Amino acid sequence: MNWEIIGAVAATLTMFGFVPQIAKIHKTRSVEDVSLTMLIQYSIGIFLWMVYGIYLQNNILIISNLVSFSTLVLAIGLYLKYRKKPLLKKCD
Repeated sequence: MNWEIIGAVAATLTMFGFVPQIAKIHKTRSVEDVSLTMLIQYSIGIFLWMVYGIYLQNNILIISNLVSFSTLVLAIGLYLKYRKKPLLKKCD
């Protein structure tokens, strides 16, 4: 079995895993059912995988996690653009 092919297929699925969510956010202009905490936590994890890939000099890990991180940054940007409630409550 060629493990590089399995890694490449897994990386491709992961890279574009958030694209449907991004498309839905953009289409509906709503992030009501999206968790910002999950997006941030997942982004940090993906970023650390990318750093690990750089350490290992593994192009599949580097490229797939760079693309995944980029889509998550876009999702976070759309979240911030379309949120209805402020992130922090103002204190009077």
